[in-house]
Amino acid sequence: MSKNSKAMPKFATEADERRFWEANDSSPHVDWSKAERVRLPNLKPSTTSISLRLPVSLLDSIKIAANKRDVPYQSLIKAWLAEKVGNV
Repeated sequence: MSKNSKAMPKFATEADERRFWEANDSSPHVDWSKAERVRLPNLKPSTTSISLRLPVSLLDSIKIAANKRDVPYQSLIKAWLAEKVGNV
């Protein structure tokens, strides 16, 4: 930390820390000029299961499209959703 940096606050819980950083700028506490990029190749994004009701005809069409591409239909649905919302 440089001389001008504020001391890093102490937090009782991770939730307290999260709330603090969501509401405050980190630059008074961290010298970002010394920051380095890192790669975390084994980090996997969090996932959650959902239940999705589709008309049978739509699901059949998706399964046919997936079969033509030789991929599981669930993977095709995820890819299409990611493409649609721009997370590709």
